[in-house]
Amino acid sequence: MARGMSENSYDIRRSVRARRFCARVHQDGRVEIVVPRAAPSALVHDFIVRHQPWIERRVAHFRARYVPEVFPPPTLELPALARRWSIATVATAAAKSLIVEREPSLLELQHVTLADRDAIRALLREWLRGVIRKPFEERLGALAQAHGFDYRNMQLRWQRSRWGSCSRRGVISLNACAAFQRAEVLDYLMIHELAHTQHMNHSAAYWARVARSCPDWRELDRELRHGWQRVPQWIFR
Repeated sequence: MARGMSENSYDIRRSVRARRFCARVHQDGRVEIVVPRAAPSALVHDFIVRHQPWIERRVAHFRARYVPEVFPPPTLELPALARRWSIATVATAAAKSLIVEREPSLLELQHVTLADRDAIRALLREWLRGVIRKPFEERLGALAQAHGFDYRNMQLRWQRSRWGSCSRRGVISLNACAAFQRAEVLDYLMIHELAHTQHMNHSAAYWARVARSCPDWRELDRELRHGWQRVPQWIFR
């Protein structure tokens, strides 16, 4: 183990959905290791040791450029929906904090206390979910109709490690964080999951089906893999 960081400084998260090991370095220098739920601790340790040089380089890269976010954020932008708001904070004597859309581009965060960051973050996330749901549902339905896919319904989640999934029943789950990506990237994500309604794998036939509906999928897939860098830090902490 390199001397710069120890394994104890990493956030090791066991996920029932994870099928492989993944090391993620966040913009603030935090390191998250995502592993399958039943992965033996010895294999987790070996994975970290093998990837330690890469992790150290990425941590140094981000820490040299890291600027802490202001919270609550002064602005909120969702490129996938072409929406942007300025946020004004106003103290209130009410029993609970609220978000009020004063204008199409102005939000008023009426807060009981800004000291409770978790409550403010939960409030912003819940408001965002409401804003995102209908446009996501409409866009997913339009893409399915345009490209000959059939699905059952859509679920919207906040997830740390997956952009989306499709169940065998045709239920498509999308990460609300996709709203922070470009519209073209969101379309690719939706087509990626819609294609699983016809191919429940990542076979050659599956990728051929994706390519029929999204010829630029390779470039968009690469952009999506790096999309976590465009998700505000406060969404998860």
